[in-house]
Amino acid sequence: MATTSPLRQRMIEDMTIRNLSPATQQSYIYAVRKFSRHSGASPDRLGIEDVRAYQLHLIAKKRSWSHINQAACALRFFFGVTMGQQDAFERIVNGREPEKLPPVLAPDETVRFLEAVVGLRNRVALTTAYATGLRIGEVCRLKVTSIDGERKLIHVECGKGGRTATRCCRRVCSIFCAPIGGARVPARGCFPAGRLAIMSASPHCRRRVARRTMKLSKPMTAHSLRHSFATHLLESGVELRIIQVLLGHSDLSSTTRYAQVATHLIANTPSPFDRLSLVVIPPE
Repeated sequence: MATTSPLRQRMIEDMTIRNLSPATQQSYIYAVRKFSRHSGASPDRLGIEDVRAYQLHLIAKKRSWSHINQAACALRFFFGVTMGQQDAFERIVNGREPEKLPPVLAPDETVRFLEAVVGLRNRVALTTAYATGLRIGEVCRLKVTSIDGERKLIHVECGKGGRTATRCCRRVCSIFCAPIGGARVPARGCFPAGRLAIMSASPHCRRRVARRTMKLSKPMTAHSLRHSFATHLLESGVELRIIQVLLGHSDLSSTTRYAQVATHLIANTPSPFDRLSLVVIPPE
């Protein structure tokens, strides 16, 4: 059995003290290990200039900016917290990630997509993700005790950032006790396989299945259902502040981007020109 080095154990303890999620801890450890292997030395023998060289290497390899910035966060934590180098917080910087509009399914596309998902567990997980706006990881960690059938609510504990939230799920609650396709959701837990459910649900959202089943050109991930949830709420007239709370966004700017993809809302917004009593005659 492989033993954990004192340096790695120290970093794990630092992350545990700060209550970082297990997923964040795993990604930070992985990023520091990749940095160490690339540089050919133990990370405690490396410095900020090595981090800068590594970032340039990732850029040259055309890694995504989210990948590059995640590595920066991990190395900033390692050098700034575990190694106690305070200048790391200023010198290890993130790159400006290009803003991309999230892929969103139309309501009829959402229906056809969810009907096309193979497997009871996958279908229930992805349907719950769309119905509640939860992240797929939050869905797969739901417990039977999280479902309040009488009040038609789902209680989400320890979501992203350690936040606790409540979601209304009038129709979804019945899914967990009613048979679907001749089978039932396991009584011991919503998704007892936990991490396995996340791994099995996510691939069914990807472009390969969507193209084969629905002939979609949109890039699909499990998170696209969360984007669709927010956009459809906005198009139905729900205020951005309410959507911000439902999504668990700490900053409203994270929510306002959905106004750019809410096509119905844009299409139904009249131009000031429409109010003018002006007749424009097209040129002959």
